This record gives sequence, structure tokens and C-alpha cells, in this order.
Amino acid sequence: MSLYIDGYVVPVPKDKLNEYTEMAKRAGKVWKEYGALKVIESVADDVPEGKITSFGKSVQLKDNETVVLSYILYESRQARDEINEKVMKDPRLADMMDPENLPFDGMRMFWGGFTPIVEL
Repeated sequence: MSLYIDGYVVPVPKDKLNEYTEMAKRAGKVWKEYGALKVIESVADDVPEGKITSFGKSVQLKDNETVVLSYILYESRQARDEINEKVMKDPRLADMMDPENLPFDGMRMFWGGFTPIVEL
């Protein structure tokens, strides 16, 4: 099996973490429905501030925010591309595509696709 991973790092205001969690659950169900193998959303609880870089620095974290690290696991890059195309067109998530409706600053979010090089 040739797995593929989409990874996301998001700054979320602490007072909107519940709202973010509900949004992530709703979106995750859609990703899984279309074939994602696993959807993981995790909130920072041991992320020290680095001198040069860190999770907080990477998203210009503010005092009232926390970092969320998320990933979606797919069986392949091709599966990821097909699933994401369907997810982006799904009307159940249309409100999440509007930056004004997000419980976080999408301009400071970053993401990317990754091919595993070690799998144990």
C-alpha cells in the first residue's frame, strides 16, 4: 500500500476551540464518507516555543490562541486527489469554504501533501 497524507497546522482562538472541533467533526465525516482512511485533529499541549522556529511561530500564534495539528490519511495520492475534489464540491461543507465563517484565521493556516518515507 502506498499511503498519502495531507497535513494541516491551524491557529485557533481558545474560545473558539469547541466551534472548531464541531466543524472538524462534520468535515471529517465527509472526508471519511468519500474514502479517507483516517482523520485526526489534535490540539497542542506540549509545544515549546523555539528560538528560531516552532509550531507557534509558524502560525504567528497570538496569546489567546492554540495550535491544532491535523492530518488526513489516504490509501494513495490518486485517492487523495479524487477524494478532495469530491469534498470541495460537497454542499454540506459550502459554509466552511467562506473565510468569514471560519473559527480561525485561514491566512495563518498552512498545509501540504506528504508521501511517507518510513512506515513501521
